[in-house]
Amino acid sequence: MSKFISTKKKGQPAISTASLPDIVFMLLFFFMVTTHMRDKDQIVQVSLPSATEITKMENKAMVDFIFVGAPLDKRYGSTPRIQLNESFASIEDIQLFKDKAKENRDEAEWPLISTSLKVDRDVNMGLVTDIKQELRRIGALKVVYSTNQGVK
Repeated sequence: MSKFISTKKKGQPAISTASLPDIVFMLLFFFMVTTHMRDKDQIVQVSLPSATEITKMENKAMVDFIFVGAPLDKRYGSTPRIQLNESFASIEDIQLFKDKAKENRDEAEWPLISTSLKVDRDVNMGLVTDIKQELRRIGALKVVYSTNQGVK
């Protein structure tokens, strides 16, 4: 009887790549679900003023943003305008804006809603005061100013 001896050394088997597409799609879905896309495009130019004593907002989902600044498109002039959602608005439109924002939230969350004013540093304070007066008139008393971190 003869004995057959294999002289080849057995190496490691190749790594299976059959589950690689599953892993890629799992990662893709994870990032699609967790990534927050910007939902509003800015149509006014806002360069925020600097401040030293600032605090970070905890829950940005409970904030309505009002942008005030010069329009990016020069066809609309260079005087400061108010932006609510993705369109220009007047001071009278703020009540409708706040009412629509309340409709999209639970009634229990209404007292927690804040209004953030993102105002360009070159805007006259008269327009900001008019906006604050309108917010006071409709009962939106939680007003926050958005700023950049300044040096102490």
